[in-house]
Amino acid sequence: MVAFNDAYTAHDADRAAKAVPIYLAPSENFDGWLEETAIDHLLLTKANKFKGQAGKVLIASNAVFVGLGDGSDPFVTGAAAAALPEGDYVFANPVEGPVEGEAAQLFCLGWALGAYKFDRYKEREKPPVLVLPEGLDMAALDRTVEAVWLARDLVNTPTEDMGPDALADAAKAVAARFKAKVNVIEGEALLKQNFPLIHAVGRAAEKAPRLIDFSWGDKNAPKLTLVGKGVCFDTGGLNIKQGSYMALMKKDMGGSANVLALAQMIMAAKLNVRLRVLIPAVENNIAGNAYRPGDVYPSRNGMTVEISNTDAEGRLVLADALALAVEDTPEMLFTFATLTGAARVAMGPEVSPFYVRDRTIADTIMAAGDRLSDPCWRMPLWKNYDSYLSSDIADVNHAADTPFAGSITAALFLNRFVPEEIPYTHFDIFAWNPKERPGRPKGGEAMGIRAVFDMLAGKYGSQG
Repeated sequence: MVAFNDAYTAHDADRAAKAVPIYLAPSENFDGWLEETAIDHLLLTKANKFKGQAGKVLIASNAVFVGLGDGSDPFVTGAAAAALPEGDYVFANPVEGPVEGEAAQLFCLGWALGAYKFDRYKEREKPPVLVLPEGLDMAALDRTVEAVWLARDLVNTPTEDMGPDALADAAKAVAARFKAKVNVIEGEALLKQNFPLIHAVGRAAEKAPRLIDFSWGDKNAPKLTLVGKGVCFDTGGLNIKQGSYMALMKKDMGGSANVLALAQMIMAAKLNVRLRVLIPAVENNIAGNAYRPGDVYPSRNGMTVEISNTDAEGRLVLADALALAVEDTPEMLFTFATLTGAARVAMGPEVSPFYVRDRTIADTIMAAGDRLSDPCWRMPLWKNYDSYLSSDIADVNHAADTPFAGSITAALFLNRFVPEEIPYTHFDIFAWNPKERPGRPKGGEAMGIRAVFDMLAGKYGSQG
């Protein structure tokens, strides 16, 4: 298998001098730029109708041109990493940005993310190697690329090899690397330890449901808790999905994949936090003992929940995990989940919608997302829609009986399990690229975690 850092190498002047130069070409005033930069390729660019279009790659005998377009997407370099043959390459023209070194960092990140291919079941050729420019923050690049590749690998792996047991093993591997303490509660033990909703959702599957729980960092540091939806496959339960809607349900554990990737970044950077990771890992399957529409279950915090649709299972397993999380009174609390199709209708596959009570947190995440090409957008916790979750026979109905505001009502349901005094942020992500774009191959994706990490790094710094 190709490792995340096989696609680039630290700056080496001798190796860079021998590498094939890559020219990052703007679309604005392209002809003028070409005259200043590489006049000998004028005929080649004209013959191939290359004018610096974003993500377009033109390979010459002794150089490569990559279109920057209007310069808004630094990940255009990923198109070159995906298209070029094995060999050494180097950026030929300097890259400048509003923050010293950050633009160059993003262009190199785009290359590394574009070099990703899921190769668990299929051998691939060695990727082209980018000789990095001088002054790059290698530790930050390694940390980010490795995390994104991890999230993509986990989401792309079929459920046969990424069920609740394998997801627990993946979490244990991340935890063990950083000497984090791990506890897994499995099967009937979930009932004994008061996680009735996680058990109800996962009990019909052959592989037992479980709650994965690990902690890392100084016990006296500020408490940060990440909760990830780990539904390893979602048939819809007795409210079974149509085949076309079930086709991608191996990705329904994308929230847990993103949480593990973010946790890995936090631990690798040694942020000054007491980190806790909670992942309810289940398969929402169909059997004689499957949970049913109309059932009422207690949650961990005692709130009774009426089930209206077994295909809205993610919020149920998150509810029990959130109830556990708040018992520890974290300073910050996040959930990541592939929770609703309504979020995709609202935002499409490329933007990560999130819900948060604190405007400062929202503004910081959105600004980081804009700067780092990890787009996030705050959605409203519109309390008037809370009435959509009313139940005649229980404290709450877990899914609204209306086609409106599906993502908002899901967030409002989760909000009921977190006291107002705890800063809580919920991401309703897609975790999937439906089509290939530069730096973003088709398949599983990390969404929102680079923006969140940037905010956390600014807030908590390093333990040293």
